[in-house]
Amino acid sequence: MKGLLWVLTLFALAVGISLVADFNEGYVLLVYPPYRAEISLNLAILLTLGCFVILYTLLRTLALTLSMPRRVREFRERRRREKAAREFYDVARLIFEGRYSQALKKATGAHAAGQSPALAALLAAHSAQRLREPDKQKEWLDRAAQDDPKMQSACLMLEAEMHIEMRCFDEAVAVLKRLQDTSGRHIAALRLEMRAHQGSGNWDEVLRIARLLEKRNALLPEAAEEIKLKAHRENIRLRQSDLPQIQAYYKKLPSREVSSRLALTYAEALMELGAEDEAQRFIEKQLDKEWNPRLVDIYGLSQGGDPASRIARADKWLPQHHDDSRLLLALGRMCLAQRLWGKAQSYLEASLSLEDRREVRLELARLLEETDRADEATPHYRAAAGNLARLESK
Repeated sequence: MKGLLWVLTLFALAVGISLVADFNEGYVLLVYPPYRAEISLNLAILLTLGCFVILYTLLRTLALTLSMPRRVREFRERRRREKAAREFYDVARLIFEGRYSQALKKATGAHAAGQSPALAALLAAHSAQRLREPDKQKEWLDRAAQDDPKMQSACLMLEAEMHIEMRCFDEAVAVLKRLQDTSGRHIAALRLEMRAHQGSGNWDEVLRIARLLEKRNALLPEAAEEIKLKAHRENIRLRQSDLPQIQAYYKKLPSREVSSRLALTYAEALMELGAEDEAQRFIEKQLDKEWNPRLVDIYGLSQGGDPASRIARADKWLPQHHDDSRLLLALGRMCLAQRLWGKAQSYLEASLSLEDRREVRLELARLLEETDRADEATPHYRAAAGNLARLESK
């Protein structure tokens, strides 16, 4: 419809021009002594328009001819850029697909083409890292940094990742320190630094970075809790040979970071150092705040304090935790240690009725042997051996 309107418009314009030409009686007189020429105005207009069109066409053709080398160069450059863009697209796709050998080959070609060589070198370094080829990665990282100084931070991040994967944690920390000096710290760099400090066993730094990431909402609360718990446990183990250091470390912990699992580690450390009285008081205080069956196990094995008072304290917990087999086992052990045969047997049998555990079977067998009932102890030894076999098969 639109084309038809244009055709009708052109026809109308032609008719209008022809009508005007019919009524135009003007002429043009050209004088160049001794010559004179007289032509109609309509013809003069047509000749002028024709000469203009011809002259414009000649000049345009000449300009296009003279600009042909430049246009060819621009065409080739455009084709080269389009090819390089396709190369980068293929490199990114291959990296995400996990085809790192092909990605390295494509990135090498893109770098040779000279289109964004720094980025091509960085992609090649990333591919080499995934291929576990540190020498090639270092070579490409050096090229990327030389081609574009702005790539320095990205190169340092990749170099730090390379050191962490190679378990060269101290080198990774040094590289991240250089990154901090050049461009400051950001979330991804902090995460890498935390991994490096975890690998090198620098747990104080792990705690500091984990708290910082948690404050910036860069770590889920659950993940931050696990990381801090691991760091506290390792710090306690590092101080395993020095009781005052362990006590001082535990006392200065923030209350929000103290959990029943960490309390268990602290209690175990106290027991290993022979501070059984201290362990007993700590466990009693902790169990009054938060129940932990594994702490009950340690309490039952502890020899600190007055045995009668420990049995009485455990008896007070029993009404609230009557279905806890570990508490019954602990009571049985403490009574057995005090040669309270009847009470020990009743507690151990009650624990066995709730949960058939190897430890309960062994304690019962020991009690029966102590009371000259070796024949009755044999089935418990057999059952304990069966429980151990099942555990090993799992």
